[in-house]
Amino acid sequence: MWKRFVIYGLLGLCAEVLWNGFGAMLKGDVLLRGTTCIWMFPIYGLAIFLEPVHYRIKHLPLIVRGGIYMVLIFTAELISGLLLRRILGVCPWNYGNKTLSLGGIITLEYAPVWVVVGIIFEKLHNAIVRIENCINSNMK
Repeated sequence: MWKRFVIYGLLGLCAEVLWNGFGAMLKGDVLLRGTTCIWMFPIYGLAIFLEPVHYRIKHLPLIVRGGIYMVLIFTAELISGLLLRRILGVCPWNYGNKTLSLGGIITLEYAPVWVVVGIIFEKLHNAIVRIENCINSNMK
């Protein structure tokens, strides 16, 4: 479990840096500055809890699964953002400038992004399981 937590945490950090780097490019930053903060590592690591969800909903249509992931990601984002704001006095992300924002912590504008991220998570989870199975069978 801890290995996958670390894998999801690191992949999340990398994805966020790439996302922000491409966003910087759209704003004219030729250096493509991509940033994140270390507090995001355990938040992305929480994707470990999507694994049992994946097993339970894999028979559902793609758009339904994506919608379920979207709701779960919004929930995790809201709870972790509120906790960080309470503990640190600040949340690492701020959607306060978005029209569809809830307290600056989540924005409904990201709904399609979270649907796609959820589906990508499934593919990633399947790949991790295949790799682990391959490693385990080679060790026998």
